[in-house]
Amino acid sequence: MTDRPDAPAADPTADPPATDAVRQALLDTVAQLPMLPGVYRYFDAEDRILYVGKAINLRRRVSSYFQRDHDGARLGTRIGHMVSKIVRLETTVVRTEAEALLLENNLIKRLQPPYNILFRDDKSYPYLKLESHDFPRLLYYRGGLERQHRYFGPYPSVWAVKESIQLLQRLFKLRTCDEAVFRNRTRPCLLYQIHRCSGPCAKRISAEDYALDVGRATRFLDGDTQGLLDELQQQMHAASERWAFEQAAVYRDQIAALSGVLQPQAMEMTGDSRDADILAVKVQGGRACVNLAMVRGGRHLGDRAHFPSGVVAGVVDVGEAGDVGEADIDTQVLEAFIAQHYIDRVPPSLLITSLPLSAPLVLALSSQAGRKVVAVHQPREQRRVWLDLAIQGCALSLARLLAEEGSQQARTRALAEVLDVQMAQGADLAQLRIECFDISHTAGEATQASCVVFEGHRMQSAQYRRFNIEGITGGDDYAAMRQVLTRRYTKLAESAGAQRRPDLVLIDGGRGQVSVAREVFAELGLDLAMIVGVEKGEGRKVGLEELVFADGRPKISLPPDSAALMLVAQIRDEAHRFAITGMRAKRASVRTGSSKLEDIPGIGPRRRAILLQRFGGIKGVAGASVEELASVEGISTQLAETLYRALH
Repeated sequence: MTDRPDAPAADPTADPPATDAVRQALLDTVAQLPMLPGVYRYFDAEDRILYVGKAINLRRRVSSYFQRDHDGARLGTRIGHMVSKIVRLETTVVRTEAEALLLENNLIKRLQPPYNILFRDDKSYPYLKLESHDFPRLLYYRGGLERQHRYFGPYPSVWAVKESIQLLQRLFKLRTCDEAVFRNRTRPCLLYQIHRCSGPCAKRISAEDYALDVGRATRFLDGDTQGLLDELQQQMHAASERWAFEQAAVYRDQIAALSGVLQPQAMEMTGDSRDADILAVKVQGGRACVNLAMVRGGRHLGDRAHFPSGVVAGVVDVGEAGDVGEADIDTQVLEAFIAQHYIDRVPPSLLITSLPLSAPLVLALSSQAGRKVVAVHQPREQRRVWLDLAIQGCALSLARLLAEEGSQQARTRALAEVLDVQMAQGADLAQLRIECFDISHTAGEATQASCVVFEGHRMQSAQYRRFNIEGITGGDDYAAMRQVLTRRYTKLAESAGAQRRPDLVLIDGGRGQVSVAREVFAELGLDLAMIVGVEKGEGRKVGLEELVFADGRPKISLPPDSAALMLVAQIRDEAHRFAITGMRAKRASVRTGSSKLEDIPGIGPRRRAILLQRFGGIKGVAGASVEELASVEGISTQLAETLYRALH
């Protein structure tokens, strides 16, 4: 691959260049591009990434963006909007279209360009893990995969993993206990008593027999169910012929349990044990959904819906010849999801899709997996049933999303109308920004303030902030509110509009809290109309809240079924939740002194817990002598002296 920056980077502090000069410079750059496969990247005047795309022929693909009237109805205004921002481009030449596809989606996941179809980087798919051990255990697992262990999955949900673990416990009695528990038990636990574990911790089963059960469980997860049944039946008959009737009864019970599991699954079995992912796509109302269902070992494990960010109706991939139609949007969304989803995980050998996939994408997936990946979009028999179910689930998930977004937008609109929120000219309701503050403490201890943010018709958890409140009298909520508002908005008032200002500031409190907020905003020169207090109503009952204003407007009461009040309550409750969880964590740290103990070399979580339990808290640990500390299990005399010096 060869990188080539094709135009000098724009200086973000400089004035934007003339439109004609920029366009001519871009056209000159495009004329020099090679007619080779590669990836291109567009940047704006502030050197921010706009879009990443791939091409079989870089010159032809990139030139198509600058040779058409993008303001016309044919291609939609979103492309024209993006093209009008481009001041420079970069390209990377590769050898094949498959390489271009892999590089494109690596860059998309890393750079998150606003004009690409973006799916959230969901690394949370759970696995069933079979640990490498003389007596391997089964467990639910998330995270990076290690070579020494065996993994099955991924599964679409936590429920699917846990159901599989319970099933394997019932069929093969594999252990699920932690290694520390396994090493220190001398008597079998309750799971052994209820026939969900063979008791390897107490030597109730030999390593050889346990290994056989592990092998059978592995075959079951791999889908070799019929072969497993035949083997168990042969072993049962062999045991009977040897007059080993107790062992034959064990095999008989396993066969009965396995048959009972497989019977309700009979409609799901395809006749082969190949793992498969089923993918369906639907685009409607400016939103899109890709539904991913998973089949592992012949068993349908459920599905999960994925929604790309941004407005899909404005897809900007104009195609090799410069044409795009509405029918192509579904395919673009589906292929974008597949490329981004499998870029860092191994795809199964079979993909069943609602639309055909391009040959380069399938080739890239095969290269990524190190084996052949087959994509089928017109399946038959049971696979057709699975695809139909995935398509139906996709439509239902998208309809539910559109209904929820419509409801949330209605709430935002109702609140803006009730409070007469004045927004910037040309701004829409999706840009309405609300910040809400709450104070939390326990009798003045561990005071914390929270700030939560509502924007784009939803809570923006990545923008939440907590503030440790110090230097005030414990329990003085007014002083705490004054401190947090001053810290939050001093820089905002000095930035002269460079930082995004809220359109509304909600204060969890009545007239007193609002008066404090009014004083702070007056000192900072901020608009008092932004401040609204949420005062608890008569009897502090939910739904009877009243809204108090800082600019002199009379307070108002909204009916309990008001959409505006529902949104206010949602934001206020989120601020309260965020504040109280932070306060509890801070209080626990103060009371246990865990932060002090954590800083002492040699005192890990287990020793810290033992010390706190033995002496009743950090004060007891600090008051103990070196001899008393050394009497604790796991604390040597040298460590006790280190501990004593650190706490005094």
